[in-house]
Amino acid sequence: MIAPEPQTADGPGSAPALDFAFELRAFLAPSLHIGHGGGGVTEYVPITGGTVEGPRLRGTVLAGGGDRCDRHHGVYRLDARYLIRADDGAVIDITNRGYYHEDEPTAPAQYDGALQVSEAGVYYRTSPVFRTDAPAHLWLARTVFVGLARGDDSEVAIRFYSVA
Repeated sequence: MIAPEPQTADGPGSAPALDFAFELRAFLAPSLHIGHGGGGVTEYVPITGGTVEGPRLRGTVLAGGGDRCDRHHGVYRLDARYLIRADDGAVIDITNRGYYHEDEPTAPAQYDGALQVSEAGVYYRTSPVFRTDAPAHLWLARTVFVGLARGDDSEVAIRFYSVA
């Protein structure tokens, strides 16, 4: 027996949609070398602060978080943990994992309106998980997000999109 095609408000089999929620800019200290091993390099990048701006969330990135980066064969596996203080005073915990690598032929340049959020050939994507008990921000802990990131050695900007 063949299962019926899923039905959605947009019609049968429509793809999930992404809805821009906010952009986070994290300011970075120089990376700290942890070690070599298993054919790779591990580093830690301290987060010294930052901003959060967008239609669904505004606030600041608190100093004290960081990103553990494991690099193997040109691919960085990212595991960042940090805190946001929303404009209303609520504290939101983020675990943000992802990958960064260059020379990826299937990664197109991507735009959000006129803003270029990723370069052609660069794969820099994250998958955040948020935790808070603040009633106004529980939607973060109940939603799947995708992050499109760009940055340099001193700052990373991540545009977070909720998956509908």
